[in-house]
Amino acid sequence: MRIVLESEDAIRLEPTAGPLTIESPVPSRTYSPFHMLGSALATCTFSVLYSWANAARLPVDNLVIRVEWEFAENPHRVGELRMTYVWPELPKEREAAAQRAAELCAISATLRHGPTISVQRSNG
Repeated sequence: MRIVLESEDAIRLEPTAGPLTIESPVPSRTYSPFHMLGSALATCTFSVLYSWANAARLPVDNLVIRVEWEFAENPHRVGELRMTYVWPELPKEREAAAQRAAELCAISATLRHGPTISVQRSNG
């Protein structure tokens, strides 16, 4: 897989052979925690769609997932995530099933149902 840092508020995931790579068209753009959040959502969704497509005997060679986000303030955070996918090989009659499968991603469910988070110092 390849993750492309499209901007400070968007990533694109593309299937590729070999190990995961993270690329940026701009050398100064760093892989921020927000890119990591978008990557987690895209990778999880890709994994679910890949599994579903494999069972349905559908190719995923050209499945591209894009995640973009908008910030909110007070406190500064991601206020909205938008995920889209392009899948040229997906037959029209399988679109609704693919949409249902994409919505099964556990990262998406985690974000929709905000987990409890605790932070504390550890002595070891």
